[in-house]
Amino acid sequence: MTIKNGKPVKPEKKQEKVLKPIPPARMASVIRDSLERIDKNLDKVKDPSEHWKKIRKVLKKSDKDKILEIAFENYSNAEDLRPFQAELIKLQKHLERTGKKIIILFDGRDASGKGGTIRRVTRYMNAKHYRVVALGKPSQLQRTELHMKRYIEHFPHSGEIVLFDRSWYNRALVEPVMGFCTKEQYKRFMSKVNTYERNFVDDGKTVLLKLYYSVSKEEQARRFERRKNDPLRQWKLSEVDLQAQNLWDKFTEMKYQLLKKTHTRDSKWYIVKSDDKHKARLNTIKLILNSVKYNGRSRTLDFTTDPKIIIPGDRELNIMSEQRKKFGKFLS
Repeated sequence: MTIKNGKPVKPEKKQEKVLKPIPPARMASVIRDSLERIDKNLDKVKDPSEHWKKIRKVLKKSDKDKILEIAFENYSNAEDLRPFQAELIKLQKHLERTGKKIIILFDGRDASGKGGTIRRVTRYMNAKHYRVVALGKPSQLQRTELHMKRYIEHFPHSGEIVLFDRSWYNRALVEPVMGFCTKEQYKRFMSKVNTYERNFVDDGKTVLLKLYYSVSKEEQARRFERRKNDPLRQWKLSEVDLQAQNLWDKFTEMKYQLLKKTHTRDSKWYIVKSDDKHKARLNTIKLILNSVKYNGRSRTLDFTTDPKIIIPGDRELNIMSEQRKKFGKFLS
């Protein structure tokens, strides 16, 4: 019992989370996902009929309580997101009414969960008023044009949200490390990008949100291994992925330079720690909802982001600078 104002106060009882029953239509996929987390060899079975035979065998010899625990964890995570996904629909309606626009950049390490987060953000949104843009390698013609041009062509119209699955910051991260641009091209981009972005938001109608997804080296390696073994994920493996572990320190240096030169008062970076995918997704949605004031915002939801998951760019820069000063290198 605690004392407040000289009087004993009973501690509040922690409200237990009440889970709704899992709908039968979702039960099969939930159980399958749970079993795959128990037996890592399941995703190596390519023949569908053999796959389900393997699942039945695993199910018979597995701890049923463990399966249920994982299944409900997956379902609980989805339920955690739902009220905030509903808020995103309210945000969309506000943008439609006011003509405001949002540009969200999803950059960062390979296998850091950018694509999965984008899917959770957009899952229930009105498809007429958002676009996901994931550009491939530039064509020969595009290589002769202004680097920003092919991104600007996809900017949102009035009332729209555009989510870039990797952005013009490829020129500051992947391209210089992999030798896809010259040193002069990199320097030119870094000297101009802040001016470009200031012009984007000068109209007062456009919000620019820059997110850098940060995953640990060990977790990245684990995710790469899963991609190699899962035929449904092998398409995700790229030339960059195959070298990302060996080039880890170089990518870290580019991240440091990125924050040092392009985190500004008008155009801030937010680091999203994404070893825990669910926390990264939930906190990303909260961050988006906090970027614009909109009508009808829930008064019962907690929109506060976890400071261990969402780290402002200037704070991350200070942490990295202190690491280099103290240890002579970056620690992550």
